[in-house]
Amino acid sequence: MTEPATAAPRIERTAAELWRYPLSGATGGSGITAVDVIVVDLERADGVAGTGFSYVLGGGGETVHAMAADMLARFVDGRPSAPPQALWRTLAGSLNRVGRGVGYLAIAAIDVAAWDLWATGHGLPLGVAMGGAARSVPVYGSGGFNAAQDPEDAARRASEYAAMGCKAVKLRLAGDAADIDRMRAVRDALPTDVGLMGDVNEKADLVRARRLAEASAEFGLLWLEEPLPAHDARGYAALAAASPVPIAAGEHLQGTVEFAPFFENRGCAVVQPDLAMVGGLTEALRVATLAEHFGVVVAPHFLPALFVHLAAAAPALSWLEDFPLLEPLFDGLPEIPVGGVMAMPEGPGHGMRWAEGARETFRAR
Repeated sequence: MTEPATAAPRIERTAAELWRYPLSGATGGSGITAVDVIVVDLERADGVAGTGFSYVLGGGGETVHAMAADMLARFVDGRPSAPPQALWRTLAGSLNRVGRGVGYLAIAAIDVAAWDLWATGHGLPLGVAMGGAARSVPVYGSGGFNAAQDPEDAARRASEYAAMGCKAVKLRLAGDAADIDRMRAVRDALPTDVGLMGDVNEKADLVRARRLAEASAEFGLLWLEEPLPAHDARGYAALAAASPVPIAAGEHLQGTVEFAPFFENRGCAVVQPDLAMVGGLTEALRVATLAEHFGVVVAPHFLPALFVHLAAAAPALSWLEDFPLLEPLFDGLPEIPVGGVMAMPEGPGHGMRWAEGARETFRAR
């Protein structure tokens, strides 16, 4: 006679907080100066806890926080602890009449917390709990570059990353003639075994993107990233068909439904899911599974300490991005070791724990 299944422990405590994290200056291709962080904590009746987060670059976190708090109250608080994929489907299903938008950013925070709770409750590293096996992934350097940078300054920063052991570096490009001098200076400064990428941050149209792609071939770019607006799937397909260098895109796409045209039309060779925009780890894994089917490389948008777990369950994930942004909020994150590859931590859960005093310092009152 089959024994009855043991009831899942109930979620006894939920919390959603809004943190405001100021940056030291304009950062990245979009020049943001602050990040709104949505922090979610879950605790089961047996004391097992998980923490997750999402974010909004450049403001607007109040709406995401309100949505996360509403979802926790309606679908999580006081209910049995569900497998993360099942919870994700419940949360995503609640958006049928309001759209993905803010909802996916809110789901991302809950989803990361649910995975941390699930993995910790089973005593497993997150990547193993997601169905994977630990492996190391090469890291490329992406911080400290901007689209108006002097070629010499860009070359200096690229050389610093090479000295750290990074396997590649990614410049910021403006889609104009100045990009050529910057790429040449960096390529000349790097060892031959260190790759080069370029990120246009959606600044070009199809004509300029084609010209830039042709000019980039001289420097052997591993990929040309986001040369066109994120929604322009047809433009990406046309560009990718003619480009001598691989095209990368995806950090602004929400869910598999928005990635699907890029797979079907061969619009890019590299997809770059963003944790918040894609709707969390559950949906990022679905995107990575599709990428594997279509033979597309996965290189997630920053957060290497989290995405190294996804890499365990997603063979198509081939690169991690070092773009220090939220990292100062955490303690004990894995660093880029000699050799430029990052290994998955062996402890239970995702292993990302808030730095002492971070909650008190940045929580919005």
